[in-house]
Amino acid sequence: MTPSPFLGELLGTMMLIILGDGVVAGVLLKNSKAENSGWIVITAGWAFAVSIGVYIATAFGSADAHLNPAVTLGFAIVSGDYSKIASYVPAQFIGAFLGAVVVWLHYLPHWEKTADPGLKLGVFCTAPAIRNSGANLLSEIIGTLVLVAGIGAIFSSAVKGTLGIPAGLGPYLVGILIWSIGMSLGGTTGYAINPARDLGPRIAHAVLPIAGKGGSDWGYSWVPVVGPLIGCAIAAVLLKCIA
Repeated sequence: MTPSPFLGELLGTMMLIILGDGVVAGVLLKNSKAENSGWIVITAGWAFAVSIGVYIATAFGSADAHLNPAVTLGFAIVSGDYSKIASYVPAQFIGAFLGAVVVWLHYLPHWEKTADPGLKLGVFCTAPAIRNSGANLLSEIIGTLVLVAGIGAIFSSAVKGTLGIPAGLGPYLVGILIWSIGMSLGGTTGYAINPARDLGPRIAHAVLPIAGKGGSDWGYSWVPVVGPLIGCAIAAVLLKCIA
């Protein structure tokens, strides 16, 4: 297996979903030892998932370690170089799908024990606390704007030069950013802020033989895709000011 940007993005995103959807499964599914442990556990789990995913992606060949089509698009807009989209984005979607399959296998006995189809779907993808398309879209735009702008600031030459951030600390700081977004902004829609993170596992939910599953809520599925793409574009405009 030769390291490459495609492989790095695939495996990094796969790890992101294994640990991210995995913590949601632990909290939501019946007879899990983590059942009902709450939102703080979920947001912390996702924060750690992002950090580990970034390290995996980097180790396997992706120096950018985006793990997110919105991040890839945002930094393509900032740099004017769109060449990475064709390889990064498919890898991210494939990795997200495969990660969801691993989570399904890992929690295999728990699906049948969980009666609520909504909880099962919630392991794989996001859903709004209050269903309002305009407000839900705005939440995803804002969350992704904060994500992309925050990442851009963390890795900016101004911050590195002023604060002297050492190499290797970046993924920890991005994890803190994800944790902050989840706790502060995630209560409205579940903070997808990543089209691959939501759509890849949603497709997995649709095709896997999950015991007692319901529908995959395709009517909502466009929000966690379109919102992050708009949010990243706005963030990119802001980041051009410090590029």
